[in-house]
Amino acid sequence: MSDILQELLRVSEKAANIARACRQQEALFQLLIQEKKDAEKNKKFAADFKTLADVLVQEVIKQNMESKFPGLGNKIYGEESNEFTNDLGEKITVELQSTEEETAELLSRVLNGNVPASEALAKVVHEDVDLTDPTLESLEIRIPPDILGIWVDPIDSTYQYIKGSADVKANQGVFPSGLQCVTILIGVYDTQTGMPLMGVINQPFVSQNLSTLRWKGQCYWGLSYMGTNIHSLQLSISQRNDDETQTESSDTEFSRPFSAVISTSEKETIKAAVARVCGGSVFPAAGAGYKSLCVVQGLADIYIFSEDTTYKWDSCAAHAILRAMGGGIVDMKECLERSPQTGLDLPQLLYHMENKGASGVDLWANKGGLIAYRSRNRLDTFLSHLIQNLGPSETQT
Repeated sequence: MSDILQELLRVSEKAANIARACRQQEALFQLLIQEKKDAEKNKKFAADFKTLADVLVQEVIKQNMESKFPGLGNKIYGEESNEFTNDLGEKITVELQSTEEETAELLSRVLNGNVPASEALAKVVHEDVDLTDPTLESLEIRIPPDILGIWVDPIDSTYQYIKGSADVKANQGVFPSGLQCVTILIGVYDTQTGMPLMGVINQPFVSQNLSTLRWKGQCYWGLSYMGTNIHSLQLSISQRNDDETQTESSDTEFSRPFSAVISTSEKETIKAAVARVCGGSVFPAAGAGYKSLCVVQGLADIYIFSEDTTYKWDSCAAHAILRAMGGGIVDMKECLERSPQTGLDLPQLLYHMENKGASGVDLWANKGGLIAYRSRNRLDTFLSHLIQNLGPSETQT
């Protein structure tokens, strides 16, 4: 089933090309930057374009996967609806057409007759992309296709994408804001158990050529299924059971300081407690996908967020990669309510069930907040310190 993961890599790069094109091609960039001007007459139109970029990425992923794996496209879920209403009141369903010209014609209806922008967007949508990983080509694993579901966040950290800051400086490798915080997230999960199986995080804006102003990106992936754990940050395939995952048990591992990446909107009580645990190694950053990626990259031990404003499409991709690395993403509220005990099963986030009594996007919210981690030992120690630094009321909320 590595062929599915290989195709997800490819479509994530096609999605990254769309995201980059919207910033680098003048006809598209002018639509994006209108979002930044408060008095702009076409602000509604610009906002629609922002959403159109999201929708196009999501539809490209859906339709490419469906063409290669019939039936799978209907099991791809995300935040965006692909139905638009233009200024004439005409409802238009955005779908990838069979030819570039037909797609341009459809997009022109959405963009109120803006032909240059429509043609530029259609061109990049239909461009062939070749992105492979030789490690995956040698992997033989069979996952029944009928148990697979896919969560997609087509452009995570949309505000940073629209704002487009390219000159933000990193703090010990972590970008607090800017285009580097933008990610494309594709997570595959088991529809029966809810556990994440495969994940792809594509970071379209990693480094910029200062002469051409063109961006290069980076792609990360992971697979965790039936004792096989493999990811893009390792050199060789590692096969091991969950209870045989690599652990970090040396004295130095337990004694070295913690580091955490957090949201700028985190509660002050949580910020203060995390600061007491981590000292100066607390890094605010934009984008749920990017903060999870910081943990994947080893730039932080922990990504912690207490609010219920991340969703399944924000966490599934990183969760699969972290599982392949011996880590995971857990429900923060449940972790704080069950003081950490060695050997106790952790409340991993699951991806197949709606939240009871919720509606709209809240059906798929991570209601208890989340903690992403690479090492179970480090998480247990972090949680024990965090609980000590939180008052009783905070651990029960």
